[in-house]
Amino acid sequence: MNRQRLIGLLLAGASFTALAHNAYALDGQEIVTNFNKLTSANGVTLSAEGTEVDGDTVTLTGAKLTVSAATTQEPNDTVLPLGDVTLEGVTEEEGNYTIEKASFADIDVKEKEGGVTAKDIYLEGLYLPANAEPGSLDSLMMPETVHIGAVVVTDKGKEVASLAEVTANYTLSDDESKIDMDASVSGIKIDASSAPDPKAQDTIKALGLETISGDITMKADWTLADGKMNLTEYAFDFDNVGRLDVTFSMSGYTLDFVKNMQEALKAAEANPNKEAGQQALGMAMLGLMQQLSYNGASIRFEDAGITAKALDYAGKQQGVDGKQFAQSLKGMAPMMLAQLNIPDLQAQISSAINAYLDDPKSIEVSATPGQPLPVPQIMGAAMGNPADLAKTLNVQVKANAE
Repeated sequence: MNRQRLIGLLLAGASFTALAHNAYALDGQEIVTNFNKLTSANGVTLSAEGTEVDGDTVTLTGAKLTVSAATTQEPNDTVLPLGDVTLEGVTEEEGNYTIEKASFADIDVKEKEGGVTAKDIYLEGLYLPANAEPGSLDSLMMPETVHIGAVVVTDKGKEVASLAEVTANYTLSDDESKIDMDASVSGIKIDASSAPDPKAQDTIKALGLETISGDITMKADWTLADGKMNLTEYAFDFDNVGRLDVTFSMSGYTLDFVKNMQEALKAAEANPNKEAGQQALGMAMLGLMQQLSYNGASIRFEDAGITAKALDYAGKQQGVDGKQFAQSLKGMAPMMLAQLNIPDLQAQISSAINAYLDDPKSIEVSATPGQPLPVPQIMGAAMGNPADLAKTLNVQVKANAE
């Protein structure tokens, strides 16, 4: 045997050995098992009729997700068929799996005279450890990207709603102390022109809402050490309507809190008496809320023309124009607000209503206390003396503020 032939055989043998090792290492059922180790604590399990391995690609055939009744408060578990799931760029090390991309079959559901379709559904950057420590970052199974392409809803052969794309991204800081999140639902279109109620059709036409289009965006961050969760933007922005933006901040949502919550859910699921299990879960959640603190929240609406149309339409029902109807609202506001029995807040709200109705630009309600407040303290104040709660939360109402 000459040298070249010997080298060729050795290389071929090495390649065969590498391929055989890869085929052995990638175990589709083991991937399912690792997935369930992470999600079963949240009441979700994955199953597959079969698995196929081709290089670094694993296909789960006939996959299904089962959502526990303890999670949904339904009498029975919910089963969601996924079809075939393709996992690409799969690597394994000591039973831990990394998946570059998990692609799902397109959705095409038809019911009676309507249906829903969705395309280009995938997750990117999945890590499925064999034995994640409870309460650790690895135990959360947080993909780097979630994506859904075009979604279309039809009724009686007509497209009644659609969206172009849904995306969500999770970014872990280099020191693994913080997670930044952003998400968007873009290209939303809703056809409201065929509402079944004639009165509703009249209202929709008067407000110019036959076709509604816009986007939804969200931004948040989570600091793991103190469990501070900041929702810095949650905005619904629709053409010719306006932008509604919600912010919220709380502390105490630590990894340990998540661990305890998962354990409570697991205990409820294991309880053979479903009703007793759900009651125990509710009590456990109340107990866990003792660990949370409220930092602040706000709701802001920026008008894009809907207010004037709404005033005109409502005024027409009363036989007056929009400006006259706005004046009547300004006169009624103090009497309606008197029921609050919170003079300072009543004055704020009345002033904001007057300013907004005179020149509809924006109106904002915020509740930001001087320091974080334990959630139980807020709940107690709400039941005891709501007037004091408004002061404690530092509730502010402003109109047309930058």
